[in-house]
Amino acid sequence: MIGCSRLGAARTVAAAALLFWLGSVALVAQQTGEATAIRGIDAAVQARIESIAGYTVNEHYAVFKGSDETHPVAEMTVKTVYRPETGKSYTTLSQSGPEIVQKMAFGKLLEGEKDLNLPGNREASWLASANYEMKLKPGGAERLDGRECLAVAISPRRKAPNLVEGTLWVDAKDYRIVRIQGLASKSPSLFAGATQMMREYADVSGFAMATHARATSNVFLLGKITVTIDYSDYQIQLRTAK
Repeated sequence: MIGCSRLGAARTVAAAALLFWLGSVALVAQQTGEATAIRGIDAAVQARIESIAGYTVNEHYAVFKGSDETHPVAEMTVKTVYRPETGKSYTTLSQSGPEIVQKMAFGKLLEGEKDLNLPGNREASWLASANYEMKLKPGGAERLDGRECLAVAISPRRKAPNLVEGTLWVDAKDYRIVRIQGLASKSPSLFAGATQMMREYADVSGFAMATHARATSNVFLLGKITVTIDYSDYQIQLRTAK
């Protein structure tokens, strides 16, 4: 009986040791995969920065009030020109809706985007580990927009209206951004509540470029406001290879 008891105890210890070892292996694998993914994300962002000499794109903005997301209360289409040395400039192609909505929504958005993309400012909003704590979510790759993607939990290293607390999805093969979604880490205005944000990206000329964006918040006196942006007709200029 004593021998059987000792054998059972030994087996229990061995099983516990095996489980601990398997857990350690899984943790190391998770950490290794996470480090690889973060390096890949940073490399993809850096490649985009170093390769693109500028671009133009048409951006269509729409503002919806309350739960009605079929009939916009205001719309605007602009042609955006981006140059790394000067940032963004805009030419209005069309606009409609109440002037107060245009000023509060479109005016603020374009002004904010222009400021964010000035040389010396834009580095602080890059989707890279310099600006975000990143943790690879468990579960492996998932299908998103027809692509195998990795989900990464992101938390800004500082609070800013353009930095998101949420999830970043990247292509599992090349780590290019596919989607980002979450809450703005800081309200863009004293008159607006927490802002839900989402932006989708597609491969354009080998780089992740925004195709659709959405932001929803409750604004003082106006209630629930949703702003969508659709990007089209990209014209990308690449740097001459050295």
